[in-house]
Amino acid sequence: MMRNGTLAPDAGRPDGAAVGWPATPRQVAPKAALPVPPVLPRIKVLHVITRFWAGAGGNTLLSAEGMDPDRYEVWIAGVPGGDLWARARAAGVRTVEIPGFRHTLTPTDLLVLGRLVRLIRRERFTVVHTHSAKGGFLGRAAARLCRTPVVVHTFHGLSFHPHMSRTRRAVYRFLERATRRFTHRFLAVAPRVAQQTVEERLAPPGRVHVVPSAVDLGHIPEGFDPAARRALGVDRTTELIGTVGRIDTQKAPLDFIRMAAAVRAEHPGTTFVMIGDGPLEEDVRRLAEELDVDVALLGHRPDAAALVAGLDVFVITSLYEGLGRALTEALATARPVVATAVNGVPDLVEHGATGLLVPPADPEAAARAVGWLLDHPSEAADMGRQGCRRVRTAFAPQAMCAAVDACYRDLLGLPLQEWTPGAAPSP
Repeated sequence: MMRNGTLAPDAGRPDGAAVGWPATPRQVAPKAALPVPPVLPRIKVLHVITRFWAGAGGNTLLSAEGMDPDRYEVWIAGVPGGDLWARARAAGVRTVEIPGFRHTLTPTDLLVLGRLVRLIRRERFTVVHTHSAKGGFLGRAAARLCRTPVVVHTFHGLSFHPHMSRTRRAVYRFLERATRRFTHRFLAVAPRVAQQTVEERLAPPGRVHVVPSAVDLGHIPEGFDPAARRALGVDRTTELIGTVGRIDTQKAPLDFIRMAAAVRAEHPGTTFVMIGDGPLEEDVRRLAEELDVDVALLGHRPDAAALVAGLDVFVITSLYEGLGRALTEALATARPVVATAVNGVPDLVEHGATGLLVPPADPEAAARAVGWLLDHPSEAADMGRQGCRRVRTAFAPQAMCAAVDACYRDLLGLPLQEWTPGAAPSP
């Protein structure tokens, strides 16, 4: 059952327990007086993801780290490379970097499928939870071949978009639709993402549950941070506009530069910063020089989420975006934001309340929105505070992990809410 787009306990029982299972209070002897109990088997979960980095990778890691280690044994398999593998291993998550796995379709995918099948058969996972396009259909196909009891797929965004070639879009759409019948439950990171998956027939109606993509809030300041501004090397009196993300086609970094040039025409002292790296970095440098834009390219920074707290306005110019992890982190720092109204972004950024929305591929509109925030600092600060409250309420890792746990329990027929031994069930 769902309430407000998230998983909720069974409404048929006040304590949330599965129907027919007794949840009465009972007395338990002190643990020190009891013999050592046997070690109960844990539920083995395998996450299959294409690229284990950036937004979807960070989301997957948080969900793996946050599961109860007494109940779950969690594994992650995916494309080799990236800094999240070491963090996963340090957190006690079992990891498998699959040789030959790439983020694009290649002939070696059949070998990857075979390696996934061998892994699933050897370890006998109860749940296979897939993410992203290739990880989704390869992982679900392998789970089907192995007759895995429970298969869950998370949509972090659509696997195809208008900027792909028509042939590639058709192939990805076909593969997503072909593997949907192998899936017992679908999750989506935002309501509009869920809607699009149903409209595209990637998931059946009524089978998609929304589980907001959490961010690690522990290291993110809850407001402007002078230390972050000093780390960025920009004086506090200078208006600083920035973005975080991979410098590639999806993020439309050239639109950010064009936006910056238009903003400087009205606010000459404004400075700009881009945090991230990618294949279009040299194109960005050339355009910035051509348009005489003062922009600092900082490359990949592991402390990017904290540095955002030093900005006056955060901007994303993405052409498509499931939800936008960097956007969520920027809102968590109470930064005023300007974002393109694509995919799940409008579920997070409410125009005039938690930020401003602009059309994609329209740098002039983005520049006008940024200029408005600079000219109306009080309203901009109010939007930042409201965005911060929304993110810190709905996007905490504990809430996401509880929803994923409820999904697994429901599919396995387990109680959705456990009573505490020796105490009465929760009302």
